[in-house]
Amino acid sequence: MIVGDFWKRFFDSDLWWSFKSSPVVVIATIVTVVIIFSSVFAPFIAPFNPFDLAQIDLMASLKPPAWMEGGELQYLFGTDDQGRDMLSTILYGSRVSLLVGFLSVIFAMIIGIAAGLVAGYSGGWVDAVLMRIADVQLSFPAILIALLVDGVARGLLPNNSHETVAVYVLIVAIALSFWVQFARTVRSSTMVERTKEYVQAAQVIGLPAPLILFRHILPNVMGPVLVIATIQLALAIIIEATLSFLGVGVPPTSPSLGTLIRIGNDYLFSGEWWITVFPGLALVILVLAVNLLGDWLRDALNPKLR
Repeated sequence: MIVGDFWKRFFDSDLWWSFKSSPVVVIATIVTVVIIFSSVFAPFIAPFNPFDLAQIDLMASLKPPAWMEGGELQYLFGTDDQGRDMLSTILYGSRVSLLVGFLSVIFAMIIGIAAGLVAGYSGGWVDAVLMRIADVQLSFPAILIALLVDGVARGLLPNNSHETVAVYVLIVAIALSFWVQFARTVRSSTMVERTKEYVQAAQVIGLPAPLILFRHILPNVMGPVLVIATIQLALAIIIEATLSFLGVGVPPTSPSLGTLIRIGNDYLFSGEWWITVFPGLALVILVLAVNLLGDWLRDALNPKLR
């Protein structure tokens, strides 16, 4: 009954009306869902497993797409220099890119929300210290911070463990470059909420500060956070692709879209354009769809635009 009431209220809400009245947003949602579904279930959807040596045929390397002369129907988007099916590698590569993107945004949200709540609620020197740290970090590009964190991690960890922990290091590096946006937004909303009557009532009855922050204030500041998270997801995927293209991202043994683009770049001017073009198109379509969803969510949750 509770679930039914929730969906009834949702389908009667302005958010649903705004969603269904925008064909661009509907198409972007469908594209995003299809890409995520295809990536998650890549082992069942992909024609081949590009990481299974028994399914890789070196004699089939550098085959063009199926509609070109010399192409084969089983390799719809052609093959790379190792004979791996491009469609399969794109599906598996999207899986890695989405995993890094989602986990890095979640990690950045946790750090940023916690810092923003504490800074906005406490004020004083705590707020000043946290925000000055945020201001210093904002003076550096996110890609530079991610490169710095990745380089420090590679210097501290043993050489034989780099490939094993490369994905986790990349997630932490991207998260540490993104938490500031969450912190500043949550801080501003918390400073408004802490002066309201429900917070003052909670303080009067003696509730501890952590309980007030996470039970009462946090639910009321999550609207802008969700918008930032959607937009940051697209940025995280781009940064992961950039780092992988530069050779400091995920290892070649578990390539992401950025790694595939880097590999294909070596063959771009020799005529094998499909090795880099198709992963590049997949990355552009994914980022564009997520960005369109973020823009719509920002406008739909803004009461001034209703």
